[in-house]
Formats: sequence, structure tokens, C-alpha cells
Amino acid sequence: MSPTNRTVVVTGIGATTPLGGDAASTWEGLVAGKSGVKPLEQEWAADQAVRIAAPVAVEPTEVIPRPQARRLDRSAQFALVAAKEAWADAGFEGKAGEEGSVGDVDPDRLGAVIASGIGGVTTLLDQYDVLKEKGVRRVSPHTVPMLMPNGPSANVGLLVGARAGVHTPVSACASGAEAIGYAIEMIRTGRADIVVAGGTEAAIHPLPIAAFGNMMAMSKNNDDPQGASRPYDTARDGFVLGEGAGVVVLESAEHAARRGARVYAEAVGQGISADAHDIVQPEPEGRGISAALQHLLENTDLNPAEIVHVNAHATSTPAGDIAELKALRKVFGDDADHMAVSATKSMTGHLLGGAGGIETVATVLALYHRVAPPTINVENLDPEAEANADVVRGEARKLPVEGRIAALNDSFGFGGHNVVLAFRTV
Repeated sequence: MSPTNRTVVVTGIGATTPLGGDAASTWEGLVAGKSGVKPLEQEWAADQAVRIAAPVAVEPTEVIPRPQARRLDRSAQFALVAAKEAWADAGFEGKAGEEGSVGDVDPDRLGAVIASGIGGVTTLLDQYDVLKEKGVRRVSPHTVPMLMPNGPSANVGLLVGARAGVHTPVSACASGAEAIGYAIEMIRTGRADIVVAGGTEAAIHPLPIAAFGNMMAMSKNNDDPQGASRPYDTARDGFVLGEGAGVVVLESAEHAARRGARVYAEAVGQGISADAHDIVQPEPEGRGISAALQHLLENTDLNPAEIVHVNAHATSTPAGDIAELKALRKVFGDDADHMAVSATKSMTGHLLGGAGGIETVATVLALYHRVAPPTINVENLDPEAEANADVVRGEARKLPVEGRIAALNDSFGFGGHNVVLAFRTV
């Protein structure tokens, strides 16, 4: 097999989310149909039109030493928590190439690609408050490396000793998926043998919540937090802001086999496009999404008949949810009938740039366990959703237990960014 067409596999997973402090507890929550949305208890929330969000279930300072955490933006803290878990889950320990490290890793063949849609926004805003209230000398000297959007990726790269390249795609809510797609290509084209990849976000702060609320993008169902994120329901009124990170370890199949690694799934490839329609609104017929799906099919050996599951972007907005399902129906036709569609943001909220990371973890585990998580809070299914897709509602659903099966993870972002990732059982 040529170096430009190497098979890529997933050998490690890690997460910290509103449902749990690791991948296992997050997956358990997803399968159980648990919601991580809560009322905001901070004093500043009282004046907000939106007073709900989905914070992480376990604070990162329970995992990262506090002196280290103080030098990291919250988004970088999440990324390190998830990356440490994924790195260990893949069978590695310590920094590549250093004495005492565990696992056969050449640091010059190791990369890191961790995305964030917004970056160190809490650091930026909090330190500006310090500047105004306490003066120049009280601003933290760590502010710049903390607020940089590439901070999480750089810190993960330092954690594992990545020298093949450390990258940070920024494509709004498609960022995490784009990071994983970029990582797949790094391995496929021979730049690296192993890449730690995913997405992170930490934007539960008064300014982002006020801004999203004023643009009518977020649910204002403050009286029913756990029922607020309701993709495909006729009463959906916007997304719920979540926080956290999802990270996977990707590896060439040859490298994984050589060291006897456990493999969760094959990372088949990616499809990417742009809407060229509006900075915020999705193209209503899903043309850009359709183009990303077509790109995926044309550039991989994926067979639509293999695809039995889709982890949909489905943020719980009136326009976006349906455009995605229209695109699936347009591209796959009758094959869409056997694709079990799950909208896990109904439970985690929307992690923005971290969404593609945690939803990749969910997609890989759905294949590994052959179970599709449910979409919760769908009391009245939108007729357009029902006409275009088989939405998994209420309870988790078993996927076919025999043969190779595949699944898609869709991610779309402000600016018209569209990314579709495909995974397959091995």
C-alpha cells in the first residue's frame, strides 16, 4: 500500500463532558439518555435571557494539578484531560522519546491536532476585567499563551512530545471534526504514524451567552433545562451551550498492528465543503452538506450500504436540523432508510468547537458497541424530519451485530463550514 493511501485506525479515546469526566461515563450517559443541562447558578446569570447550560460533570482541577491548571485556559484544561485519557487508552504513557515513556513512539512521527472554535475566551475576558479593575500590573503574565486558540493543541503536543506537527483548525462548530479529518490526512499521506486529535471548548461565560441569546440562537427554555435541547422536535427553539473536550488517538493500521494495539474502528476519511450562503444561517436545502457527503464518497471506498448510523450535527435549531436530513436523503436516497440518526447534543448540549471531538468519540463507540444512542426530548417529531430520516428516539437502538458497518459524524459551523467524518468497524 502506498504511503499516500494508508489505512487509519482509532486506538485511543478520551473525553470530559457534561455527562462524565471520562469517555466511559460519557458513553454510559449517552446510552441511558441522560441530560447534562442545568440551571446556571453563577450570580451573573440572573440578568441573562438564557440561564441554562451544560457544564462539565467533573472539574478539570480534579485531574490536573492546580498549579498547572492556573497556567491554562479552561479550554486547554479540558483538552489535556481528554488527551491524557486517550493517550493512556491507546497504550502509551509519558512523553514520546523520553526515558521512562511507555509505548513504541517516534516523536518525529507523532502529531497533535486539537481544535477550538473560540479559543481562550474566558481568559481574555477575565483578564480584561482584571486590567480595568486592578490595573496593568495585576494582569497575568500567562495571559497570551492561555488565550491563544492554539493553546490547547500546543499543550497536548507538549504532553505527548509531538514533533511531526501541531495544528489548530478554527472553523466554528466544525472545528473539532476538521481537526480529526486533518489528522487522518497527516497519517494517510505519510507525515505521521500517530496523531492525537479532537476538539475542545470552554465558553460558558456571560458575554458569549448574552451574544448567542441576543441572536436568537439559544434555547430560552429556562424552566425545563433538561428538556431544552430538543433536536427535531416541533418545539425546538435553539441550542444549549455545553463545554468539554473529546480526543482520539489515530494511528496507521500498520503501526497499530506492529505493536498489537486494540483498535476501536477504522477512520475511513472525511468530506469537506462550504455553503457560500450566509455567515450564520445554513443553506436551507443542505446543498453544502450534500457536497461534503459527495466528497466523502468520491474520495474513499465507503459504500452507502455499509452506513447504518449517523451522529448528526442537529443542534436543535429550526432551520439547521432539517437541512442536514434533507442532504442525507438527497445523497443517499433509499439507503438513508437504514441509517439510525442520533442527535447527542440533546444530552450534551452544543460544545461548539469541541462538538466534533466528543461526537467522534460517540460515533466510534457506537460502532464498537454496535449501539446507537437515543435522541431525547423529541415529543413531537417534525414531519420534515420524519420524512427524511430514521431518528433514534427515547431509547438506544442496537445496530447490526454481524458484518462490517460504518457510521458518519456530521459537523457544521457558522461561516458555512461543513465536515463529515466516516468510521467503520474492523
